[in-house]
Amino acid sequence: MRSGVNQSSRFNRWVLTVFGVSLVAVFLFSAAEVLAKPTVKFGVITTTKYPITTHQWWGAQMAAEEINAAGGVNIGGVSHDIDLIKAESNELASVTDAANAMEKLLTVDKVAAVTGGLRGEAVLAMMELMADHKKIFISSGSGSKETSEKVAENYDRYKYYFRNTYINTVYMGKIQFALLDITAAKVREVLGIKTPKVALLIEQAMWGNVQIEVAKKLLPEMGLEIVGVWRPSPHTTDVTAELTAIKSAGAHMIFTGMTGPGGPVVSGQWGQLQIPATLSGYNAFGSWEGTWKATGGMCAYEITYDAYAHDVAITPKTIPFMEKYIQKYGQKPLFVAGAYDALYIWKEAVERAGTIDADKVVAELEKTDYIATYGRVVFHPQGHQFPHDVIWGPGYMTTVGFQWRDGKQICVWPNGEALFPALSTDPGWKGLKYQGTQDVQLPPWMVEYWKSKK
Repeated sequence: MRSGVNQSSRFNRWVLTVFGVSLVAVFLFSAAEVLAKPTVKFGVITTTKYPITTHQWWGAQMAAEEINAAGGVNIGGVSHDIDLIKAESNELASVTDAANAMEKLLTVDKVAAVTGGLRGEAVLAMMELMADHKKIFISSGSGSKETSEKVAENYDRYKYYFRNTYINTVYMGKIQFALLDITAAKVREVLGIKTPKVALLIEQAMWGNVQIEVAKKLLPEMGLEIVGVWRPSPHTTDVTAELTAIKSAGAHMIFTGMTGPGGPVVSGQWGQLQIPATLSGYNAFGSWEGTWKATGGMCAYEITYDAYAHDVAITPKTIPFMEKYIQKYGQKPLFVAGAYDALYIWKEAVERAGTIDADKVVAELEKTDYIATYGRVVFHPQGHQFPHDVIWGPGYMTTVGFQWRDGKQICVWPNGEALFPALSTDPGWKGLKYQGTQDVQLPPWMVEYWKSKK
């Protein structure tokens, strides 16, 4: 009998122990649920197949890490960590892939907002899905003016779209022509050529059509002669034929426009062939710090522009951001790294709105006045030609023109002079010169070539 009692007692103690452990487990699990911080999903739509576009993800990633470490996003009094979700857009190759990636972010991942985008045609497709699902889309890469024009045409549908970087093609064109103008001045000064001849080397893309149209009108007003137009593919792997033809045409200057991976090909072959003409304009991939190594330094003396340049403090945030970015990723940030600022701009708008409701966040985004790593961000208002585009100009976002020299991107613009009168009458440019800015230099082989012709 005693044995049976002992067994029963042991069984009861076992049951109580298991029950107690279960209660503790339930309590701990419930406590963990209570203590777990809520998250808000934020999408980054980009392609990481190329060196330049990887910076879009890196910029957003760094911002999300900082924001979360500092307490997250306060939404209606509750702190949320950002759950960053990346979507591979493959947009430089396929608009369809880009649209599918955006749809997945919005319908499957159910993000509250999106940043990213690069190719104008793809971003236009992304905007349709953004509008259908009424989600915030802060573009941090596309320059096509058509995107902001859609907001102007149908504000109620497309009001969820903002561009924090890059500037649109109209403003980009002004920078390109400003760089061409200061380079032409150096050609006249050093070589004594009164009317320099210019070749247009601009990729086959929607944005490039606008640049050519404007160039044909403005270059004669700038005292320049156009000797021909060449349109390589954005993905070109060889521009020997184009560059040889440009040399034969007697061009003193090449006005370039490249956003695709063919950009470094242009830079490298131009230097390798020692084409006796300056190379200036826009080269998105040529802005990549790795271009110097990739071309073996053959990009030396090329002039282009970006949101950042080496050792140039555009705002108080620029240098600290660049130093941390370089330490983390081993490279100087490119303009698409402005996705970093996109997250902060969205965070501030959400916190002012007290909600992630898109319509309420739009109203707060429209009030943005934010000192970013690349300038002051204020958006053009409804009713403007380019609503929800970042304002470009003195006191706002300017970008910087730079020249490749000795492996560094040396700032050459803004140079303290007024912007070319045919492009702008804004007096604010006069006197605007960032510390570290230097004069443009002509390629030595070009100077030698044309002086030998005299």
